[in-house]
Amino acid sequence: MSDIEVEIVDRIATVTLNRPQRRNAMHLAMWRELVSLYRGFAADDGVRAVILTGAGEHFCAGADIGEFETVRANAAQAIEYDSLVDECCDAIGDVPKPTIAAIRGFCIGGGSGLAVAHDFRIAHPDAVFAITAARLSIVYAVRETQALLALVGLANAKRILFTAGRFGAEEATQIGFIDRVDMDPVAAARAFALTIAENAPLSIAGSKAILNGIARGTGALRDEIVREVIERAANSEDFQEGRRAFQEKRPPVFRGK
Repeated sequence: MSDIEVEIVDRIATVTLNRPQRRNAMHLAMWRELVSLYRGFAADDGVRAVILTGAGEHFCAGADIGEFETVRANAAQAIEYDSLVDECCDAIGDVPKPTIAAIRGFCIGGGSGLAVAHDFRIAHPDAVFAITAARLSIVYAVRETQALLALVGLANAKRILFTAGRFGAEEATQIGFIDRVDMDPVAAARAFALTIAENAPLSIAGSKAILNGIARGTGALRDEIVREVIERAANSEDFQEGRRAFQEKRPPVFRGK
C-alpha cells in the first residue's frame, strides 16, 4: 500500500496519509508527493475540493525524525528540507479550490504545518496540537510560520513556537487554530466540501487568490492577479448560468468555465 492514498468521489478528493504505524509521520518522499498531488488537483476540473486526513487514530505526528540523520544532518540539508516543506505548503495554499484538514489524534510539528496550510481545519474533540521545533533546535519553515501567524495572531504564534507545548481542540478553537470540532471530522469535512462544491468555482478561486494575497502581505497581491481573476469570472459561462438560474428561480449548475 502507498504511504499516501487518494480517493475522488463526487468531485471531492480525499488524501489520506497512510503510515498509521508511525502516526503518519512525513518522510521526505511524502512531502514531494504531496506537492505533485496538490498541483494536480489545482489543474483538475473534476476536483472541486480537497480533504487531507490521516489513517488510523492520528492525523500526522510531523516530520519523520528517524530519517533526519540522512536527510537533515547539516545546515545545507536543513535549508533544502525546509524549502521542500515550504514548497508543499505553497502547493496546498495555491490550489484554487477549498482545502480542508480533517484532524483526529496527534497533529504535531509538520502535521500542524500541513493543517494550517489548508483553508479550513475540522478536528475531533480529542485532537492534540503542538509545534515542537524548539525541542529540536529547528526554526519553523517560513510558509508554515506565515500561515500560523495569520490564524492565531502574533502573541499566540510566539507562545506556540516558543513553548513547544501541547494544546487541545478546545483551546485550538478559541485561538483560531481550528474552525470546528466534530466527532467525525472526515464526514464533517466532506459535508462542508460538498456544500461549497455547488458554488461557482471561478468565484471561489478568485476570492481565494485575493484573500491569500492580502494575508501574505505587501507585494503578494498584485493588481494583475486581481484583474485576471475578476475578468475570468465575469467572462465565464458560469456567470451567465448564475444570472439565468436566478431569473428562472432554480439552483445554478456551475462548470468552472
